[in-house]
Amino acid sequence: MNTPAIGSNAINALQKRSELLRKKLNEHKAAKHFFTRTSLLAYDLRRKSSRLLAGAGLTGALLLSSANLPKLMQLPSAQVAKGETPAEALQRTLPSITPHSPAKLEEDQAKKIEDAVYSATGMKAKAVYEGQQLNHQVGYIGYEQHLRRYPGDTILDHDDEQIAGVAPGLGAWGYFAKSRSEFTTQDYLREKYYSVAQTLYLPNWNQDFVKLRDWYKYRKILVVNPANGTAVVTALGDAGPAHWTGKQFGGSPEVMKVLNLHLGPRKGLVLFLFLDDPENKIPLGPVTHPFINTNTK
Repeated sequence: MNTPAIGSNAINALQKRSELLRKKLNEHKAAKHFFTRTSLLAYDLRRKSSRLLAGAGLTGALLLSSANLPKLMQLPSAQVAKGETPAEALQRTLPSITPHSPAKLEEDQAKKIEDAVYSATGMKAKAVYEGQQLNHQVGYIGYEQHLRRYPGDTILDHDDEQIAGVAPGLGAWGYFAKSRSEFTTQDYLREKYYSVAQTLYLPNWNQDFVKLRDWYKYRKILVVNPANGTAVVTALGDAGPAHWTGKQFGGSPEVMKVLNLHLGPRKGLVLFLFLDDPENKIPLGPVTHPFINTNTK
């Protein structure tokens, strides 16, 4: 069946009818407002969508290119993972970069270890500090007895690890306090968390004895057990051990307990580093939380 062609008269009639309807629509104010608003909204939506898509593409490109990120936004490679404790961070980072036998750290070794310790604890630990360094920064630490803190001090006056007993002699710097009445909290903590280093074997110990004796007295030392990540801030309270012991460091009964080295052979390999703490803000004792320096200068 053939469809008849539409004649020119019919086309003209349809065009006139369309123009008439458009005219009537424009004369109707409500309808005109609705269609005008709808057109503008559609145009604005298309324009904003284009901008959002372009912005998303640009943002993605920036995120994929670390070179375009501000330095402050870039995370350090050794940053502590979310929810990770200092011990967990140290146990994760130190074993692969710490020598497994007594050693004096090379400069590049020391830098890696110092960075790892700072990232995990917020503390600036140094193999060399103010021109001073020990013969070892990695070595075996041994279990020591309590030290007498003041004249007349007995094991019954010590509140922890009484099983260790009290050493028969005094520490390298004598009593921590002149008398019981002058015994302070600082003295208490220094003995409780004291460490021992072989200062007597330093090459210049005899020549510079007076200077070195004063510099090393109660010097803050960070002791870390890299095998389990435990760490403790100590005060250097005695000199030793002797070479023949096979140990390079010593720790109070409480220090060894923090490091989980107080049982069995009561000996283990540790890191022994000076702490950069000129304002004496870092507390002695176990490192359980990252240190936050509140100095705003």
